[in-house]
Amino acid sequence: MPLRLLGLRPKALGDWGERLAARHLKKQKYRVLARNARSKMGEIDIVALAPDGRTLVIVEVKTRKAPAVRTPHTPRPEDALTRDKRQRLLRLAQLEAKQRGMTTSPLRIDVIAIERPERGNHILRHHVNAITPGR
Repeated sequence: MPLRLLGLRPKALGDWGERLAARHLKKQKYRVLARNARSKMGEIDIVALAPDGRTLVIVEVKTRKAPAVRTPHTPRPEDALTRDKRQRLLRLAQLEAKQRGMTTSPLRIDVIAIERPERGNHILRHHVNAITPGR
């Protein structure tokens, strides 16, 4: 995606990040089952099957423009996951597993954080099992 993307609205940046995250997962041997899976409870950015072929993985993608200067106090994209969002993702993950008939399969929630600088390459961090009932 071209650098002009940085000047577009947040939705375009988010869509770019989700495409990049899906490509990353495929390179890591995940099978992407759905993108933007919607239900009355909310939306899941990516639903995937882990490389083990058994684990259902719900992926939340957070994409932001990278700051020109980073300080120790500069928030990262993954810092935007509030307690409420984490709880909603846990409920969505359970609902998705039920709808797919995978309630006895392993289930986890990953977070992929992407930062896009004005120049240079993006930064992608894949946090495996980032959201669990206790955190």
